[in-house]
Amino acid sequence: MRAFSQVITITGLGVMAVASTLTSSAAADAAPTSKPLPCHASMSNAHPADYTTTDVNVKSVADVRITTVAHYRTVNTVHHGRANRRGKASIPYYISGATPGFRVKVDVTVKWPHRTGTCQTSCLPHA
Repeated sequence: MRAFSQVITITGLGVMAVASTLTSSAAADAAPTSKPLPCHASMSNAHPADYTTTDVNVKSVADVRITTVAHYRTVNTVHHGRANRRGKASIPYYISGATPGFRVKVDVTVKWPHRTGTCQTSCLPHA
């Protein structure tokens, strides 16, 4: 009984293509994925009266850049801030004539330098 074997010959370009595919796949698998920044937000007053100020209190990491977006019934309001060395910041929002009883959601984004984190809080204005 004779054993047969098959020999596969790969030319120079074929080897480069195979090596390139293996390298690209390995590099993609080894690429670090940065985990999100920690983000915690709360309101200093969750039930503010119209024509008062309430703060969005944010806690993350030191010196992080902060963007808040309050979603009122008819308008979205954006404010920016920066956390202190302890990672804390208070972003003031003046509640003018907000619709009483309409929950205002506040989206918070923290960035530093190539990482991002998000969180949310809300308040329920009253007359």
